[in-house]
Amino acid sequence: MNKLLSANFLRLRKNTCFWGCVIYMIVVAVIYPIIRYVGMKHTGYITYLEGGFSVYAIFVPILMAIFCSLFVGREYSDGTIRNKIMIGHKRLDIYLSNLITNAIVMFLLCTIFIIVYLCVGIPLLGFFKSDVSYVLQIVCLAYILCLAFTCIYTAVSMISSSKAISSIVCMMSVFILIMIGIYINARLEEPKMYPAYNVLQDGEMEEKEELNPNYLEGTKRDVYAFLNDFLPGDQVVQCASMQIEKPVVLMIYSGMISIISSGIGIYLFKQKDLK
Repeated sequence: MNKLLSANFLRLRKNTCFWGCVIYMIVVAVIYPIIRYVGMKHTGYITYLEGGFSVYAIFVPILMAIFCSLFVGREYSDGTIRNKIMIGHKRLDIYLSNLITNAIVMFLLCTIFIIVYLCVGIPLLGFFKSDVSYVLQIVCLAYILCLAFTCIYTAVSMISSSKAISSIVCMMSVFILIMIGIYINARLEEPKMYPAYNVLQDGEMEEKEELNPNYLEGTKRDVYAFLNDFLPGDQVVQCASMQIEKPVVLMIYSGMISIISSGIGIYLFKQKDLK
């Protein structure tokens, strides 16, 4: 395992995609608080540090979809995985070494964004107005959530021998999951009642409330609420907005997704014909 990890880290040092992701996160972390500061000065609307603090929960899963598929996919295209097995490395060790490498890259991208964002944002926007313990819970959730995405991408990339196919599947999956998250979150945000206006005979307006037909009730609302907490794309939407009622529950769900996806990936990779 140590030799496999060392080889991956040597590859990482020269990996263009990795350094591109690092530079991208640094640029976003610098620009985002500056834009919010300029907007605050222009509009007079007070903007706090936490307003854009969790935006990395959106960017990191997207970048990791690119990185994992290319980093692991190259091992297939170069025949590296087959060579590793031929010289005696176990398939489980090969899988875990790639998963650990991808997880470390994910951890670095999140951490780099947080450090740079705080260094630029605190002088411009001040410190957090929210409770620090709540902010730390959001940070922990974001790390575990990004790990869940990384485990999914690693499983896809290790199962598929085609770098192109794994790249397409990983990229499509993250955008589809986020779009589903936006849709489910919007449905849950629908108000139960909405204002309606009638014009009376004398020309006056009568205001009353009517039941919103799009409002979810009963079992359907419970199902949507569960999916909103369980699906990683829905967690991204909640995490980015920093409006989470049950962060610990979401951490548990993300941990479950990480374990399940890794278990499936390991099983299928062991059964895969690499000839």
